[in-house]
Amino acid sequence: MAESVDNLRRVVEQRLRFIEFRLYWEGQIRRADLQKRFDISLPQATGDLNTYQEQAPRNLAYDLKRSTYVPAADFKPKFYKPDARDYLTELRLIADDVLTPETSRFGFLPSYDVVPLLRRKASAPKLRKIVRAIQSGRAVYIRYQSVERRNPLWRWITPHALVFDGRRWHVRCWCHRRTEFRDFVLARMLDVDKDKGHKIDVTADLEWQEKVVLRIGPNPRLSAAAQRAMEQDYDMRDGVYELSTRVCLSWYVEHHLGLDLDPELVKPARQHIVLLNREEVEQRREAVKKAAAQAAASLAGS
Repeated sequence: MAESVDNLRRVVEQRLRFIEFRLYWEGQIRRADLQKRFDISLPQATGDLNTYQEQAPRNLAYDLKRSTYVPAADFKPKFYKPDARDYLTELRLIADDVLTPETSRFGFLPSYDVVPLLRRKASAPKLRKIVRAIQSGRAVYIRYQSVERRNPLWRWITPHALVFDGRRWHVRCWCHRRTEFRDFVLARMLDVDKDKGHKIDVTADLEWQEKVVLRIGPNPRLSAAAQRAMEQDYDMRDGVYELSTRVCLSWYVEHHLGLDLDPELVKPARQHIVLLNREEVEQRREAVKKAAAQAAASLAGS
């Protein structure tokens, strides 16, 4: 009984957040919007709006001329935390065909577009086997096409995480052939076959467990005005943005942001930001890599 009450409360709160989403971003909400979004009856939609008015009595007003509810003069969101990234991410999900305008929270869809990306191949059956292996703590036998070898090889891996590097998805795993933790590009797994138990402690993946902080700043070769613009773009503090990431992902971060390029060899207009603490980052990587190698040697010998 308590569980069903909790579930009901969550459902109602979800609808109250939707009301505030529409009020905040679009300046209006109708009963029909709730009906369509949640497939509920008109009386239920009316009840939700009444509940909202009870919970936030200074937030809602009714516009008789437009026959719609609008934000009151003292409107302050109570259930939904306004976030520009949240709004823009939903636009990207629609652009990527993950959502449709009908299944999104939008009533009004602004004119927009996104730069088309090369889509990496992703196989649902293969991904399912990897996810199941992570879930059950099993090793799987894969046929993998690396860029170094002409022909693919079969090998056992013990996957423990999925990684997106900004362009493609990887599987973070213990490679039983190389006896070390590595990343394998998901799209290059030609087959995911049988599975088995293992004795690998995936928490020993120190390059996954440990973090490193990249201190990013405007390219000093930019004009003073351009540097201030970069500080504004990235919400820097005193000209620095600190980005914490897993050690094994730090190379991907550098490549994705163009921080791996020598700022002396690239035009400032093409490289707006630079890595300020490269020596510190490389020392951190080296220390963790050395400890990881020792941990891998212990795993390989167990």
